[in-house]
Amino acid sequence: MTHGNRVVIAALILVAGFPYGVNAQSPRQGFPSLVPDSRAREFAGLEDGGSWDDLAEAALWASALGMGAPGAVSASRSASRAPLDTLRQAVEELRAGFTGTGAGALGDYILSYMHRKFLRSYSTRQTRLDTLLSNGTYNCVSSAALYLILAVSQGLEVRGVATRDHAFVTVIQGEESWDVETTNLYGFDPGNRREFHDQFGKLTGFAYVPARNYRNRIELSPLELISLILHNHIADLERQGRYDVAVPLAVSRASLLAERKTPAVSDFFADPGKDLRERILNYGASLLNAGREEEGLRWAVYAGPVFAGAGAQPDPRWQNYINILASNRTIKLCRAGSFAEARGFLADTGSLLDPAEYRKLEITITDAELTTLANGVKQAADAAHAAARLDEAESAGLLSAARAGELRNYLSLWLVTDFHNRFAAAFNRQDYSLARSILDEGLAEFPDNRRLRGDLSTLERALAR
Repeated sequence: MTHGNRVVIAALILVAGFPYGVNAQSPRQGFPSLVPDSRAREFAGLEDGGSWDDLAEAALWASALGMGAPGAVSASRSASRAPLDTLRQAVEELRAGFTGTGAGALGDYILSYMHRKFLRSYSTRQTRLDTLLSNGTYNCVSSAALYLILAVSQGLEVRGVATRDHAFVTVIQGEESWDVETTNLYGFDPGNRREFHDQFGKLTGFAYVPARNYRNRIELSPLELISLILHNHIADLERQGRYDVAVPLAVSRASLLAERKTPAVSDFFADPGKDLRERILNYGASLLNAGREEEGLRWAVYAGPVFAGAGAQPDPRWQNYINILASNRTIKLCRAGSFAEARGFLADTGSLLDPAEYRKLEITITDAELTTLANGVKQAADAAHAAARLDEAESAGLLSAARAGELRNYLSLWLVTDFHNRFAAAFNRQDYSLARSILDEGLAEFPDNRRLRGDLSTLERALAR
């Protein structure tokens, strides 16, 4: 712009920024227990059978475990006394009331008795046996568990059956067997019963899977069937975001099924080891999503051995979880400008990381620190210091050539801008000698820079006038 007969050079303002990182929150103390409930090992011996009252206690224990106040896990024996008394009375009534003969007739009678005595209202998620006994609400799992207990009490052999999304039972007598869809009054040997098919799908939303479709159904031991109560609890707890309670239940379920001889696995009946890994990961993810990275890393140290021991094969998701925690924490410290603390954190966490991830985070810290250093340049000495640090980092392999080039270009632009601004100040004061000296210094360092060459032309025109 012109002012009178002279040219006034406008100073340039250089602004640059290289963003990085994510926000996070502070951690809190306390982790879910990774020790199974004491009764899980006690009931684990029921794998090959057990009396009806053993099975009843196991089912009532599974129903109550973790279902108290938030954070509660243990299920006391005293809590099952009233339901056990109810079951004892039912056992006696069945013994006194059945007057027929044969396992098939007895199995059908037990189902009719259950619907007459206990089952009032189907509820998709009502998996607890104690709740069924108290108010009559039930689903496929709770009603199947009740049938199992009552049938064993009358001397029948019963196995569970799991399909893709449903559970029921089978009564076995020698070479004969009868499916029992316990959610339906007409569910004993339901294959050809029209009353059953008219009601069952409408009531439950499931389809009956007959025995000939053996690929779509798996057999469950009595204990595996009972463990579905815990499995459904875990699913409900996670739907509520109560990951801290779901973890101990998964630990107890894995302990309960630790002595299985012929393990069953399906979509509906989750492998207990895999299920435990999922719960440990989900709780860890809840810490990660809440921004509690340091607590998440302590959880990784605490839960790591249990996670590793819950499956036969390594699971790469665990290492990935640790890597993400360390990365988020590192980036958070870098955003705060706490580079020394970030390096200290990385050194403390290094044993948890694989070498490639460790190197990646070293580079992240270096990049962030040099970016901050470049953005903070105030004078030429600062730029020189930043350039020296840049050279060191690139030589050490902590900065890629491309990134180093970006930062060098920024520093060069800052220096050119500084030369221009100092030239403009001297020129505007008509101190042409100083202006020429500044330009000579700038062009010696940046001989082909168009801005500085333009400044030189402006100075020469002024001198000519």
